[in-house]
Amino acid sequence: MRFFSDNAAPVCPEVFAALAAANHVDTAYDGDAISKSLDGVFSDLFETPVAALWVSSGTAANALALAALVQPYQAVICHADAHIQGDECGAPEFYTGGAKLMLVEGPGAKIAPDRVAGLLGSVRADVHQAQPAAISITNATEYGCVYTPDQVAALGDLARARELGFHMDGARFANAVATLGCSPADLTWRAGVDVLSFGFVKNGGLSAEALIFFRPELAAATRYRRKRAGHLLSKGRYSAAQLIAMLKDDLWLRNARAANAAAGRIASAAPDRLIEPVEANEIFIRLSPAEAASLRAQGFDFYDWGEGGARFVTSWSQPEPEVAALAAALATL
Repeated sequence: MRFFSDNAAPVCPEVFAALAAANHVDTAYDGDAISKSLDGVFSDLFETPVAALWVSSGTAANALALAALVQPYQAVICHADAHIQGDECGAPEFYTGGAKLMLVEGPGAKIAPDRVAGLLGSVRADVHQAQPAAISITNATEYGCVYTPDQVAALGDLARARELGFHMDGARFANAVATLGCSPADLTWRAGVDVLSFGFVKNGGLSAEALIFFRPELAAATRYRRKRAGHLLSKGRYSAAQLIAMLKDDLWLRNARAANAAAGRIASAAPDRLIEPVEANEIFIRLSPAEAASLRAQGFDFYDWGEGGARFVTSWSQPEPEVAALAAALATL
């Protein structure tokens, strides 16, 4: 019973159907009709003109987004537990040509404007220090917590006041939107976000993520960076087809709601054990080593999270019997 990662979940049947429908001769790279339609489709979703590029991984999306916002001698402000800091093997620094990551703390892997302002105040305006040029947040965060539109806007206001770029790592953006019930626009560009890494693979996709530029002029250089980085796939229509399939009839939201609902049911079985509030599809629970071993002996697969903690992640296709079994097992510990 797999609760290790939503990356391990199956691919939506609708995505496979879209791949089959795209299986015909068309222009190579991103010149095909489906890839060319992405700007319009995502502009409709976000209610504003955007430039949308497909890439093959969330790491590439994040790193290319940051490369569009900072120079090699500048810096990106992010949480100490941000995925770009701890889980991307230096890809942001590599793609930006060496830009520094400046870390701030905050509960639930969320950063607040006062923490960012404090860091900014500590940086001397001289050539001996990397100058902050962007803020990056994750929504939902690495601890499954969700930034509200107002919280994003508070950081967006600070970014504009300090002339900083603003990036959102949306590997689980769908789960955040599903929790909040807000429009994608309210959680992004209306709150000051410049670039969004819009995750699809965790939510039922196969091998495509979307890089959304709310400042479309930033996309021009990124197209060259994508090629240089080896992410301009020759049969790009198959990547574009996945994104279109996930957006059709709000499949991306339906999948996220299903994953969130499963996480909520599991969390309700052990409320006193929660390390963080469950606001998306990740559950962080306090477990002793003996309790963790007992759960694994019953067939549950999950991730150890530091000393005395565990992470369970639900997916869009989590079987109901598995959810019920885990909830029952946690309730009886």
